[in-house]
Amino acid sequence: MFEDHRPPEPDKILRVMKAFAEDPRPEKIDLGVGVYRTADGRTPVFAAVKAAEAAIHETQESKGYVALAGDPAFHAAMRDLTLGHSVAPDRIAALATPGGTGAVRQAFDLVRMVRPEAVFHTPAPTWPNHESILGTLGIRWKPYRYYDAALGGLDRDGMQADLAQVRRGDVVLLHGCCHNPTGADLSAEDWDDIAQLLEGTGALPMVDLAYQGFGAGIETDVDGLRGLAARLPELLLAISASKNFGLYRDRVGLLLAVSGKAAEASALQGTLAWLNRQNYAFPPDHGARVVTEILRDPALRTLWAEELDGMRDRIAGMRGALVEALRRETNSERFDFLGNMRGLFSLVGASEAEVEALRRDHGLYMIADGRINLAGLTPETVAPAARALARVLV
Repeated sequence: MFEDHRPPEPDKILRVMKAFAEDPRPEKIDLGVGVYRTADGRTPVFAAVKAAEAAIHETQESKGYVALAGDPAFHAAMRDLTLGHSVAPDRIAALATPGGTGAVRQAFDLVRMVRPEAVFHTPAPTWPNHESILGTLGIRWKPYRYYDAALGGLDRDGMQADLAQVRRGDVVLLHGCCHNPTGADLSAEDWDDIAQLLEGTGALPMVDLAYQGFGAGIETDVDGLRGLAARLPELLLAISASKNFGLYRDRVGLLLAVSGKAAEASALQGTLAWLNRQNYAFPPDHGARVVTEILRDPALRTLWAEELDGMRDRIAGMRGALVEALRRETNSERFDFLGNMRGLFSLVGASEAEVEALRRDHGLYMIADGRINLAGLTPETVAPAARALARVLV
């Protein structure tokens, strides 16, 4: 059976991780891997997480299964964190998943089951796993214009023109905040325009919310999402709590399906639980329990928010420092657009050949499309990173 088998192409990020680990140069800089890091290169455990885990250890009396859809207390805590009061709770079905990727996958499967002819419209560019999973599931997808590399910002006219052509019953995929890979986010006006377009076309919005709190703030980062949810009758929301709670290896995710009526939500709830059963059955609970403990304990929630604020400030500080260093190295404002982005990521405008030259000649690692992770920078590495970028890209 397996004698002629050939594996798929290795994941681009995993290739960068492997190459970086094998590089003996002490001055090498890793801007590729998409996780938060402190100035000393660690991906930390939140103090709030440690406190929540200690409380769970003392009080938890069973490791028995939770429900197929996960713990309702986790559903409620995350629903309040993300959607707030924008939608009545009885219109929302919820499904705990292994990470945000699991939520994305289950959302895709739900649409395939309910409306197999639907086409997904994805921003160009988007997180590569979006289109990879759609292709694996045999779901049709089509990119819409989103990022203008020449301008270093959102292609608003192109986006609106493309979304105006979306058909009723199709799905429009949106990033809730901290767009991956560009860092170019929608403004409040953009969210309003998209809501109006979707009202007219009858298309279903699906929002991937992977980095709440890393952009402008925990509440501000979901203003656009909440406005969309309040205005439209239906919405899919795939959430990751792996990043903003630092629970990467615990894989904490949630899918929320907003419907027009409570009866529809009840039917969707049954379908979502069924989808979990067909995939991995019962979802993991430890990370979800930690998140629930933090969000319902006022002291832990305050501590968590302060820690997340500190992470966001560090990323913004490194972003600003890189822009200033690039100004000095290039004697120009060519890279100033990086300062307008939000979150961990941005595209520096490098070709694959230039990415390879940066790795080979300067030990500066990034993804092949030129995506960098600003949290990979430290005060000591900003200057050499800027110097390398200037020498190769200018």
